[in-house]
Amino acid sequence: MTANSLMVGGRRFRTRADYEAALRDQKKIDAIRSQKDLNDPKQLMELYRELQVGAYRFESPVGTDFDDEIYDKVENLKKQGTTGENAGEVSTNRKGKTPGKSKSSKQKKQVHNITEYDKDMQKQILEELKRQERRRRLIVIAASLVAIACFSYFGVYYFFSIRTNMDYEQLAELKGSDALTVNQSSPNDFSLHKTSVKLPDVLDEYKTLYEKNKKLIGWLKIDDTIIDYPVMQTSNNEYYLDHNFNQEYDKNGSLFLDCDCNIYPRSTNLIIYGHHMKSGQMFGQLQKYAKESYAEKHSLIQFDSIYEKATYQVMYVFRSQVYNEDDLVFKYYQFINANSEEEFNSYMKEMAAMSLYDTGVTASYGDSLLTLSTCDHSQTDGRFVVVAKRIK
Repeated sequence: MTANSLMVGGRRFRTRADYEAALRDQKKIDAIRSQKDLNDPKQLMELYRELQVGAYRFESPVGTDFDDEIYDKVENLKKQGTTGENAGEVSTNRKGKTPGKSKSSKQKKQVHNITEYDKDMQKQILEELKRQERRRRLIVIAASLVAIACFSYFGVYYFFSIRTNMDYEQLAELKGSDALTVNQSSPNDFSLHKTSVKLPDVLDEYKTLYEKNKKLIGWLKIDDTIIDYPVMQTSNNEYYLDHNFNQEYDKNGSLFLDCDCNIYPRSTNLIIYGHHMKSGQMFGQLQKYAKESYAEKHSLIQFDSIYEKATYQVMYVFRSQVYNEDDLVFKYYQFINANSEEEFNSYMKEMAAMSLYDTGVTASYGDSLLTLSTCDHSQTDGRFVVVAKRIK
């Protein structure tokens, strides 16, 4: 069976295990649809409650899509003011009956005075009232602590978000500045990868930023998006997950080049990672490329290394995963250098099969590629990937 045939519910799966899990989910979904009328508000709400308590267990994004579908239907019912809970009342009104409480519920509740009881009973009642008051106070305190924790979390998140925006605006202003530029004749002797090749001079535009932090390896920019950031590189792929350009702790992290990639001499494929932040920062907007129309309007990506400027054109857009080491599948994050034309063409074939749509852009052996990678929460250890080819 080919990769193109591993399709279930409009989704393509890379491994036989994922494909079979999706088939099992689709079978469950088909059984549910045959048993319940999803156009009936009462049955829809019943199914919604069953999903909430975990009556049905799904194993793949196909199940997640179905769960989202039911959630959206219920939300639409709520907006219309008709749900399973009031469906019975609506039908009763149409028969001319007045909805309301039963006769027993209409009867006034009797109110007892504590003095009506003997002293032992009065003591028990007072002790029970005290216990209830203590429980109430504990609940209020616990709720208050939870609220404080939530506000603190969002406060910290907001702080980092604002600080990150300000920091990168200031860094953008330093591009082309000579405020920290060293003597033009100073040798550029910093290199992450040991090489006997003499490194070229850092571009004038990036000299000030490079002097500020020599882990700078380039700058990534996509017009009409928030993506306009420096790209860092260290000897591991961990540090810049939670540090910014100024080497301060920052949950936004930074964009960074895979530690195994070489900017000069250049690797075949440069892989840049970034967090998918809900604020939209870093690669928070990268998944917009899932829509072909968006890719057509944002097909060009500017990635300058500290040594040269370059423009890339989007070629493939796909979802993937971080696989186990022994999984025999194409792992895009291991494609850094192609040692032969046959190997390069094999990589291109794999990515073309995974791509969400055909951009019409292709690459040949000898072309330079750029890969942007971020998290994809639609699946376990998911990744959303944009691959582009250098055009100038």
